[in-house]
Amino acid sequence: MTNPLLSTGALPYGLPPFAQLAPSDYAEAITAGLEEHVAEVQAILDNPAGATFQNTAVAMEKAGQLLQRATASFFTLVSADATEEIRELETELSPRLSAHQDEVYLNRALFDRFAAIDTSALDPESVRLVEEYLREFRQSGIQLDGSGQDRLKGINAELSKLGTEYGQRVKEGRKSSALLLENADELAGLPADDVASAAEAARAAGHEGKFLLTLIQPSNQPAMAALENRDVRRRLFEASIGRGSNGGSSDVLELVRSMAGLRAEKAALLGFANYAELVVDRQTAPDFEAVQSMLNRLAPAAVRNADAEAAALAGIAGHPLEAWDWAFYAAKVRREKYAVDEQALRPYFELDRVLRDGVFFAATSLFGITFHERSDLAGYHPEVRVWEVRDQDGAERGLFLGDYYARGSKRGGAWMNSLLEQSALLGTRPVVINNLNISKPPAGEPTLLTLDELRTTFHEFGHALHGLFSNVTYPRFSGTAVPRDFVEYPSQVNEMWVLWPEVLANYARHHITGEPLPQDVVDRLHDSRLWGEGFATTEYLGAALLDLAWHVLDEPGIPDDVLAFEAKSLAAAGVAHALIPPRYRTGYFQHVFAGDGYAAGYYSYIWSEVLDAETVDWFTENGGLNRANGEKFRHELLSRGNSRDPLDSFRALRGRDARLEPLLKRRGLE
Repeated sequence: MTNPLLSTGALPYGLPPFAQLAPSDYAEAITAGLEEHVAEVQAILDNPAGATFQNTAVAMEKAGQLLQRATASFFTLVSADATEEIRELETELSPRLSAHQDEVYLNRALFDRFAAIDTSALDPESVRLVEEYLREFRQSGIQLDGSGQDRLKGINAELSKLGTEYGQRVKEGRKSSALLLENADELAGLPADDVASAAEAARAAGHEGKFLLTLIQPSNQPAMAALENRDVRRRLFEASIGRGSNGGSSDVLELVRSMAGLRAEKAALLGFANYAELVVDRQTAPDFEAVQSMLNRLAPAAVRNADAEAAALAGIAGHPLEAWDWAFYAAKVRREKYAVDEQALRPYFELDRVLRDGVFFAATSLFGITFHERSDLAGYHPEVRVWEVRDQDGAERGLFLGDYYARGSKRGGAWMNSLLEQSALLGTRPVVINNLNISKPPAGEPTLLTLDELRTTFHEFGHALHGLFSNVTYPRFSGTAVPRDFVEYPSQVNEMWVLWPEVLANYARHHITGEPLPQDVVDRLHDSRLWGEGFATTEYLGAALLDLAWHVLDEPGIPDDVLAFEAKSLAAAGVAHALIPPRYRTGYFQHVFAGDGYAAGYYSYIWSEVLDAETVDWFTENGGLNRANGEKFRHELLSRGNSRDPLDSFRALRGRDARLEPLLKRRGLE
């Protein structure tokens, strides 16, 4: 049979027919895509006519469609449903794809053609396209001599290999570090549906009659807020923070040392003082000093708030506080001081209703779009659901795929990715995916969300909106293809609707009785808003500053003892809190070491939150959840992608540059 990936196929929106695909199909399609892209680039170079925008820049944007289609489908599986065959194929293909990227952007003749394009009569988006290509050539090392380019290619290939290995080991470590318990008594305090999920997880892992507490990607595990057995909390905490650094097949510390050294060498080769300087050069932040200045300004106030919270916890614990006690007693303070019991809220946050009457309702209220589940369309796993998204006039906008449950074949955390991106040039419409890692309940039981899972559901859909509303000409600028320190901004804005009165009243209903969440509970949720911000900000800053510590090193500075370096770096940054580990430690900091996605860029969440806090104020000042606000946000920001400077898009929305004060107020850091 013909490999379905080799053509665009007959399914709506170009959705791949995943059920018909075998690992060999991905390998064949990616290999064919690489060959086709090489030939397309060569055709541009062989064109005897002088370089023009059409025969060079537009031709490059049209090239590589098979490769893009095949890799998008393949890496969706790598992240969300990786079999052993898929993992082996990833190990084989990743260095080839890295080498291909180098061959394109280290091609001097191709760079010369772009440099020769006359942009004087072009529209602004087309001018930006040429400028962005030239920027990528320079940041990829086009200015290096032959030996420098050869060394850079070697570095990139090795980094690709190491990042793939890191990601696979972290996934295995998260699975192997899950805490197996013998009897239900050890789970005292955990809600009944979580106990049932733990029993189901144990059964699926071959431990019938026992209970398995699986891990989420961050250090802090949700069950620690409810488990009454202090020793079980300790064991769960130690299992979480020890991942990747306890020896054995899932240990990643030597991989980290190698990656840090290679990144430092790469930065020096490209003329930067360190890897962090190289990364920030591609972002909206003006320079690395601006990033450091903001984080250093926030850290002391965050730790002061955390210390105040710790004192309050110690006052009710009745024993010296340990890190594994924090979440348990923080939940107790929330219950006793603010009369907010987060576990008691979960029956009001049932997943299907949250999606239909919360996430989708807010989007319809703001933008007029509608959602139509397509049971006739299948994703890459039976648990994936597919919705067709239409504009108010009924016009087809794109597909949204939701994959919400945790499983052994999926990496940790939550994310959005695209199978197909919008482009007027190519005539394509977006196909976007949201992935979460919610524990799946036993068959027939409802999926009840924690507050954190509720926020994450809205957050990831903000990324989806960024992709769905893209309205650009060139695929290079589509959707979330913006600087890393801008990409989290729209998703963080979308979290504002979680507790917005009209939205909350529409979805927060008891899954059995249908009763709405009582108003006094809503009021108490607002009253308790700042409780826990000291912990949350300190935990986040610990991860962001640890990321930067690894990426300001030069080659001779790579430490022999990774864990000692981690402790020293956190202390030097002022965020080494005995009771608050960083949100991610080096052994499982997948954002940073499983590829280059957030390397030296984890600061972007708080950098984006400056824009987010300003935008929440803008929505509130202008009436909140209404179509006029939605249309302006869509037109000036969500639809623009990277087709213009993203900060210009923010200014077009807000009318000025962002200020830090709204963020400080939100986090209680004034």
